Amino acid sequence: MPRCLFRLFFALLTALALVVSACGNDDGGPVAQLAEEAAPSPPEETAPAPAPTEAPTERSQRIVSLSPTATEILFAIGAGDQVIAVDEYSYYPPEAPVTDLSGWDPNVEAVLSYEPDLVVISNDANDLTAGVEAVGVDVLLNPAPADFEGGYAAVADIGVAVGRTDEAAALVADLRAEIEAALAGAPNVAIRIYHELGETHYSASSNSFIGAVYAAMGTVNIADEADVDGYGFPQLTEEYIVEADPELIVITDQVAYTAEDVAARPGWGEVSAVRDGNIVVVNADIASRWGPRLPQFIAAVAEALQAVAAPVS
Repeated sequence: MPRCLFRLFFALLTALALVVSACGNDDGGPVAQLAEEAAPSPPEETAPAPAPTEAPTERSQRIVSLSPTATEILFAIGAGDQVIAVDEYSYYPPEAPVTDLSGWDPNVEAVLSYEPDLVVISNDANDLTAGVEAVGVDVLLNPAPADFEGGYAAVADIGVAVGRTDEAAALVADLRAEIEAALAGAPNVAIRIYHELGETHYSASSNSFIGAVYAAMGTVNIADEADVDGYGFPQLTEEYIVEADPELIVITDQVAYTAEDVAARPGWGEVSAVRDGNIVVVNADIASRWGPRLPQFIAAVAEALQAVAAPVS
């Protein structure tokens, strides 16, 4: 498929991603990379994404992935043998060919040194697309989705780009079934929830795919009111969080503090989640990446919500 048609096709399916540079480490560490993976663009009114109708006549044989999410999807649809290099944080699955390439601060020359015929990215940092396409190499921009349907479309996009549409369709069908099953196991109750991305109190509102998980469970996301521009990742203040009184706090294992540290924060002692011991630590990779392991995140949150909804006396 000509590159111009690829760009048009993908633009109709997904919105352009924005980088959450303020979340996580300033040096571009794992938290910053995962925040980029999770960050969607401001929501737009779009029609449901159509199923791919055309596959490339030839499969890309030398793929470089600068997106941990895309890397997981590529391997899940059986394209692992086409992947020659991945970025430094694409360490799942274990057989992924990890390099020191950066998806957060990519270098065009470094990427091209692997002689790819396709480069998959989650955001176009450092004008990577222009530099790579200038030498005739295709680029697939596959930003993080804002909701479940956008996630399924993102999987389909990758399948089309690498000539594995049937495998991508099968993965989407499996994900739909697993996600529906995981959601069915969650209590649908209006529990106030706060998802903390880091110590500067960036959170995930319902305008992000992380927040879409919470919304599907009927929770009240305290970040929603603060997300006035619909970006998906507002920065909250301690005063705002305490006043909102979340009943469940979710942090990740990527932060440099523990649930006990959160509970010990001055002024947080009367927050319901702190008082009742409902601070949950989830795997950062699973929680921040749309992909085959998302049902595990849903199941973990569902279990935590069940504990809040029906506490053991």
